Amino acid sequence: MKRKDLLKILINNGCILLRNGSKYDIYHNPKKGTTQPVPRHNEINEILAKRSLKI
Repeated sequence: MKRKDLLKILINNGCILLRNGSKYDIYHNPKKGTTQPVPRHNEINEILAKRSLKI
């Protein structure tokens, strides 16, 4: 999955960018109180993308 597609889904589900890192961006879902690192690669592994969408 492309990173930009994953970010669109996360933002549409209410996640906000908590902070930027050198290799990962940290996204937080205030509704559920969960955080998830999202790597800064153009292509993200499907397993990691599915895990990120659970937040």
